Amino acid sequence: MAQKRLDSYGVHRLILERNKKKILATQDVCGICGKPVDKKLKWPDPMCAVIDHIVPVNKGGHPSDLNNLQLAHMCCNRIKSDKLFEKRDFSGNATVSNRTLPQSINWVEYRSKK
Repeated sequence: MAQKRLDSYGVHRLILERNKKKILATQDVCGICGKPVDKKLKWPDPMCAVIDHIVPVNKGGHPSDLNNLQLAHMCCNRIKSDKLFEKRDFSGNATVSNRTLPQSINWVEYRSKK
């Protein structure tokens, strides 16, 4: 039987929901690709807003800590999956970033065929 994730029930779930609201209220840019996130888009649109764990829970990341959460596009979060990225130097500033992911499609211009 599959083990439940810590952020899917109990105390961590309540804290995660509270932190999701904070992130949606304060962040506007995808933490993975660096492009703006349109919070009006809803699932299943690939550009809808989701909350990403910077360090994945299955790699030891905290399931509900605000410092381990960031705003992301659903498609970027799916591509990132549970990968970890090294600390990189961007123009002199020491920054941890997941923006080094390859982009196979320009999701900003993506429109579903209805």
